[in-house]
Amino acid sequence: MPEPQLPSDAPLTTAERRGIRWDALAAIIAAMIGLLSLVVAGYTAWVQRLTANIQAEQVRAQVWPWLLAGNNDLKNSIEVYNKGVGPAIVRSAQMWVDGKPQADWNHLLDALGVAKPRTYSESTIYPNVLSAGETVSIIKFAEGEVYQRFRSAAVQKHLTIAVCFCSTLGECWRYWDNHLVGYKEGAVQVRQVRECPRIAPGEVFNN
Repeated sequence: MPEPQLPSDAPLTTAERRGIRWDALAAIIAAMIGLLSLVVAGYTAWVQRLTANIQAEQVRAQVWPWLLAGNNDLKNSIEVYNKGVGPAIVRSAQMWVDGKPQADWNHLLDALGVAKPRTYSESTIYPNVLSAGETVSIIKFAEGEVYQRFRSAAVQKHLTIAVCFCSTLGECWRYWDNHLVGYKEGAVQVRQVRECPRIAPGEVFNN
């Protein structure tokens, strides 16, 4: 004789209720494990990105160049100095007298009204690479009197320099000094640029 069927709305037995509770608990535990795995994966990815960024910043700091320029009265010279910790790759150099670009030292001395001295020396700034701590005397006068005339004229006629340089990682900066000789407050500007600008041939300073 077949067993009688319980109606659909009959109460669940104790064993059935326990089975449902265990199934629900297992589902909750599985969901929590999945959520925890997702959180751990996200945290791991964040830590990896943070570590990569820190390492990249450390590398950038290790090759960071920083150029400065000015007069050295003790040596009768104009110098460009790499104050950074990495090499500076000079991509362009420009010089102006009273806002007019100069092609080389001969033209620049004429623009300053200073007779070309019999003895002086030049060093190339562009193209060039300055190692960390390196100083380049871009012009140096053997005679102190000639240097003093040059210095006075450079102050009066606002001798200006601009140098664009890059690190070995391809990051670039443009150094601009409106008073290459003498007092500098507010005259110097250094800003990072995406790349060094192309300079018209007539505005490039060749030394």
